[in-house]
Amino acid sequence: MCVSADSRTPLDRRTKRPESGRVNRRMDVPTTYRVARKVIFGIALLPILAVTTLTGARADSLPDFRTLVENEGDAVVKISVRTERQGPAGGQPGFDLDQVPEQFRRFFEGVPNPGQPDQRRRGAGFGSGFIVSEDGYVITNAHVVADATDIRVGLQDRHEYEAELVGSDPASDIALLKLDATDLPVVTIGDSDELAVGEWVLAIGSPFGFEHTATQGIVSALARSLPDDTYVPFIQTDVAVNPGNSGGPLFDTDGRVVGVNSQIYSRSGGYQGLSFAIPINVAMSIADQLKTKGFATRGWLGVTIQNVSQALADSFGLDRPEGALVAQVSRGSPAAKGGIESGDIILVFDGKPVPFSNALPPLVGAIAPGEAVEVEVLRDGERETLDIVIEPLDGEQRVASAGSAPSEADKSSRLGVVVAEVPDREREALGVDNGVLVSEVDPDGPAAKAGIVVGDVIVSLNRKKVDSVAALGELLDDSPAGDAVPVLVQRDSAPLFLALTLPAENG
Repeated sequence: MCVSADSRTPLDRRTKRPESGRVNRRMDVPTTYRVARKVIFGIALLPILAVTTLTGARADSLPDFRTLVENEGDAVVKISVRTERQGPAGGQPGFDLDQVPEQFRRFFEGVPNPGQPDQRRRGAGFGSGFIVSEDGYVITNAHVVADATDIRVGLQDRHEYEAELVGSDPASDIALLKLDATDLPVVTIGDSDELAVGEWVLAIGSPFGFEHTATQGIVSALARSLPDDTYVPFIQTDVAVNPGNSGGPLFDTDGRVVGVNSQIYSRSGGYQGLSFAIPINVAMSIADQLKTKGFATRGWLGVTIQNVSQALADSFGLDRPEGALVAQVSRGSPAAKGGIESGDIILVFDGKPVPFSNALPPLVGAIAPGEAVEVEVLRDGERETLDIVIEPLDGEQRVASAGSAPSEADKSSRLGVVVAEVPDREREALGVDNGVLVSEVDPDGPAAKAGIVVGDVIVSLNRKKVDSVAALGELLDDSPAGDAVPVLVQRDSAPLFLALTLPAENG
């Protein structure tokens, strides 16, 4: 085959001697220059090679979940339920059939009549779970099996079992099932207290019914408190969790279950980067109680608490905002018996720090009733340690709840309010023993700046009780100017601490 000169590489064309006999000047370049150019070119390649090597090393350091899925996936199950709940037939609002003209009634036959009793509505659902014992105990979410009349558990090998509901605890969203089987595969239980933000984690479940789907991410936050969930310090992750993942396990890179996937925050109903899991330590504690008693109990402290803002921290003498500020102590509660007082800031509970108020309820709820714990509080600028015996929580109590024309008026220009004695009837309704009622607030006064509003009852100022209008005036006279002091108010039956900074007299 004949090859034309035009097919040569550029290097060939540069080194060819022209037919005219003239020497190509590129051939006259000194050898030392050519060697130096090669050296410089080699040095320039070093950063590129280093980056390539570093990128490869980083890729090698990424987690490989293949072995984890192979070893632990068999113990992850799909849960299918049939449900039945009370509701209007057809799921539509009822109406009075008697008010429909007779000639049109045939079109409305079968539509529920509000005068008729609600009918049982049947439905179906699915979720995930995992086997924790060879004899068939399975953990899942309580909401997965709520109102279930039939529960079936499917394994990866296609075996399906009818499951018995051992017990369910909606407060923690944990349920325990039992299969009539033996020699089942089980997961390895880890320790959620050892988790750290940034760790890799893996979820296995049945999102949208797609069985044994594995998704990965990292731990985004720990001890996350969610609205209406008092007892669970959630693990927040960015693992893709969708409907059907509920009740499935969250694994660490060692193949140990560290959480139970429970909730997502979403505007669309699907995954948007925020998923929440119940710590496995909480889940196993609840499951053990469900297994032994059929129900779960949790500890009760008996305080109403709030977060500590920077202003409140300054007024209480704290270096930085931390702890749970006790706004109220329930009468006869473990807190009252143990010596906790309104105005105390709980900093440590049972050896665990309380960085903010929402961190306290899960710590209290995890304590078995009858157990004694040490509670470190800040009181009058000094730290004290109290011994508290935790009692069982009943249905009407909260572990530690988080908290919204006068006959004898007195105008306090320094505070910027008009106050009066609280009538006995209102005092009883508000649940306070002392205090004065705020009937007017100067919008430019210190009370308004602190957040005091009309209708508040000022219960204490700078941790001293306000028993009367006169007593408030005396406390105001004794309060320092320019420094924030705590003021406790009762608002809509809920106590609330505010930070109040008083100006100089007549200022």
